[in-house]
Amino acid sequence: MKPLGVLLSSFIIAVLVTKIVYKEYDFALAARIAMSIMLSFTAIGHFIFTQGMSMMIPKFIPFKESFVYLTGVFEILMAIGLVIPRFTYISGWTLIIFLLLMLPANIYGAINHINYQKGTFDGNGLSYLWFRIPLQILFIIWTYICTIRM
Repeated sequence: MKPLGVLLSSFIIAVLVTKIVYKEYDFALAARIAMSIMLSFTAIGHFIFTQGMSMMIPKFIPFKESFVYLTGVFEILMAIGLVIPRFTYISGWTLIIFLLLMLPANIYGAINHINYQKGTFDGNGLSYLWFRIPLQILFIIWTYICTIRM
C-alpha cells in the first residue's frame, strides 16, 4: 500500500535530516514529519479520486463529494498541525479520532468491492481489510507515540 511506503520512506529520510540539522536523532519529530508527508499524500487522493472515494461513503450520508473534499482539507490541516509544536498534541488526538471514524468507510468500501481509484466495483473486497485494518491501527499507534506520548 502506497501510504505505508510513503510513511516509512519519509521517516527514514526525516531521521537522517534531523540528525544532520540538530546533530542528534529526533525520532518523534521524524515520525511527525513522516506522518505529515503521508497525510499530505493521501489528501491529494481526495481531490484526484473524489468519485471513487465518495462511493466508499454509505448511501444514507448526503453530500458525499463535499465530504470527500472536506476530509482531504482536514488531512492537510492535520499534516500542518503535526509539525507545529503548539498544535502537535491537539492535532494528534484529532487525527486519532479521525482515523477511527474513517475505518468504517474503508470497511464499507471493502464489503462493496469499491476500487476508489477507478470509481468501480471491482476492488479487492474483504481481503483488503486484512491489510487495511492493521495499517489503520499502525497509523493510530504511530500518531499516539509521536504526538501524545512524547
